[in-house]
Amino acid sequence: MSSIQISLRKSVASWRSQASYIRLIRLWLGATWLYAGWDKATDGGFLTKGSSSYIGSQLAGYASQSPIGSLFNKMIEHSQFVGIFVLLSEFAIGFATLLWIAPTTAAFGGFAMSVGLWLASSFHVKPYFLASDSVYAILWLSYFLYLTGGRTTVNFSINRRGFMRVGSVGALAVITSGIGKIFSTSASATGAKTASTANKKLVKLTKLPVGGNHKFALASGEQAILFRTKSGVFAYSRTCTHEGCTVDYSSSNKQLACPCHGAAFDPFNGAKVLVGPANAPLTKIKVKIERDWVILV
Repeated sequence: MSSIQISLRKSVASWRSQASYIRLIRLWLGATWLYAGWDKATDGGFLTKGSSSYIGSQLAGYASQSPIGSLFNKMIEHSQFVGIFVLLSEFAIGFATLLWIAPTTAAFGGFAMSVGLWLASSFHVKPYFLASDSVYAILWLSYFLYLTGGRTTVNFSINRRGFMRVGSVGALAVITSGIGKIFSTSASATGAKTASTANKKLVKLTKLPVGGNHKFALASGEQAILFRTKSGVFAYSRTCTHEGCTVDYSSSNKQLACPCHGAAFDPFNGAKVLVGPANAPLTKIKVKIERDWVILV
């Protein structure tokens, strides 16, 4: 009997042996992780710098609001590798869960990924039950505890046949990612505003005095900062043009500084580079005053 037939029999037997409510949880988690991977694989902008859905822009957004923002700032330097890892991990966890290949490891991986997403994007959501990432973390943890059967220790070691099965999951993840790229949509530029983004109200003038600044996010999740002077208002992306880390404004020296490699920009002179290693100014974002508000153009 071939290894493929043995794997299929084990998979079928695992479904038959589980209670209906466990099957439902397993199906939902496995299918959701596959869908998440497919969504990224078919998004032409996910790994494309400058696109509205670029993973680097997402990480920059996470860095500005997450309690572990410094970690995300370091990850921004390797955005494309992080994107590929997340994409393949989602496929691998989904396939492993549905096919019963290293199910305990897959469940723990799903739990860890959900906790990471919770810390990244929904940590500050209130009330907490609106944060779906925390719900998935609890689902994965419950499924993991079910699989361990109350054991206080978990053996993650695998034999030769198990290694081959795990390898097959990795191969499936890579193949499916490749198929997704065939059906991928074209990347859209970050600068292209959608109808929902254009004319978006940012802040009331009464809350932005002359000499003040205001941080905001574009629809893509890209972080930006708005300034008001006697001559008007202007805004820039907070994505450093060197490696994509999120810059922040220092009122003491009136510069936008990058925490990763020390680049500095002058927000009052077109965000031109003051200190390298960046060699290009920050991206300008069009804003204007309309009645009592500052809006995106």
